[in-house]
Amino acid sequence: MESRTQFFINGLWTAPAGTGTIKVFSPTDGALLATIPEGNAADADAAVRAARAAFDAWAATAPAERAALLKKIQDGLKARTDEIARTITLEMGMPYKLSQRIQVGSPTASFGMYARMLADFPFEEQVGHSKVVREAVGVVAAITPWNYPLHQIAAKVAAALAAGCTLVLKPSEVAPLNAFLLAEIIHDAGVPPGVFNLVTGYGQGVGEALVTHPEVDMVSFTGSTRAGKRISELAAETVKRVALELGGKSAAIILDDADFPVAVKGVVGNCYLNSGQTCTAHTRMLVPAARHDEAARIAVAAAQAYRVGDPLAEGTTLGPLASKMQQDRVREYIAKGQAEGAELLTGGGDLPEGVNPAGYYVRPTVFGKVKWDATIAQEEIFGPVLSIIGYEDEDDAVRIANSTIYGLAGGVWSASDEHAERVARRLRTGQVDINGGPFNLYAPFGGYKQSGNGRELGKYGLEDFLEYKAMQFKPAPKTSKA
Repeated sequence: MESRTQFFINGLWTAPAGTGTIKVFSPTDGALLATIPEGNAADADAAVRAARAAFDAWAATAPAERAALLKKIQDGLKARTDEIARTITLEMGMPYKLSQRIQVGSPTASFGMYARMLADFPFEEQVGHSKVVREAVGVVAAITPWNYPLHQIAAKVAAALAAGCTLVLKPSEVAPLNAFLLAEIIHDAGVPPGVFNLVTGYGQGVGEALVTHPEVDMVSFTGSTRAGKRISELAAETVKRVALELGGKSAAIILDDADFPVAVKGVVGNCYLNSGQTCTAHTRMLVPAARHDEAARIAVAAAQAYRVGDPLAEGTTLGPLASKMQQDRVREYIAKGQAEGAELLTGGGDLPEGVNPAGYYVRPTVFGKVKWDATIAQEEIFGPVLSIIGYEDEDDAVRIANSTIYGLAGGVWSASDEHAERVARRLRTGQVDINGGPFNLYAPFGGYKQSGNGRELGKYGLEDFLEYKAMQFKPAPKTSKA
């Protein structure tokens, strides 16, 4: 069992103010994996004050200097890829091979992207007689989730550091160990003391202390919509900037002219990635009502091809959920779907065969003939549960896709990209995959409606951590012509 006993504050590993600890459990077998310190308001205050003291000097560093440090962090992540991937697999359950590629590959690429971006990012421009400059927003509190723990950390930390901000990071207590590894890498890279600080704890303790702290200029949060609403309320007292990446209930529309075997399998793969614990997961498959049964047959075969098991075992394609709480939540939604009359086509609430019964596993599940307004079609489940919903025509498909409180992601499948794009433009959502188009680290990531506000990744993520300042100069007097 691993035991972490210190926070990273002002460039040093520091004993916490309190004596509380948080237990981290293995989703594979429910065993105690590690313990971490439970921070309190005093720890949050110490970290914020360190970040505030470091801000002026860090914001004044040349972009090239910040870029060089970001590149060193990228190199540090690359050097420890296997260790970090194994750590994330152990603490949240993604199969190891996928963790190497996604859970470590993505954050590594993020630090490299922002290092390169600083070479020519337009921090200032001339607008008439005004010089418009873009300056770091200040001290940032970054509060991150457990499903893609290091990816979500990097999306905030790399962009904020590139902008010239200093930070306090509070990672999820469910999967926090990777954050300690990043802190070690940042320290080894030579990032100045106080620029990056790490404090662990619960949302009601450390999280709320950071959000309400008068020396925090911005809160960047990824997590549930319920928690995002609470953060917005607390941050309003000091009129902080708040960036929120919240829940989703994304729809994939399969148009009648699409290649159904390819499209249906693509949607199932998207829905089940990371055991369904993906905020952008396409959990609603919208198909022409007349072709529901055809889509259902393909989806069931695709779901049943997944191999559920130990995420460290060779051949496992679906690991456990990250926590017992999440397992219970998903099972409750499956029961709710059955109770409301949806057809359970495969899967269900029983434990998958051949897995450790103490682990947090859920069978890959497909529901058919789901009503568009059913609970499982409206609320975020965050597990491997797919709902197939029939539509009458394209207008009906768009109406159903836009029918939830969320607007984070979606997909459209068609025989032509042009046809799919016409439908995609009607969706009220932050990103749309056209015929299975892959994730793009350089494109803006974020949502409409109650999926949040602000954008991460690419130049858009950097811009979120910048303020505009306009300096008006007295125009030169006009010279008269002879």
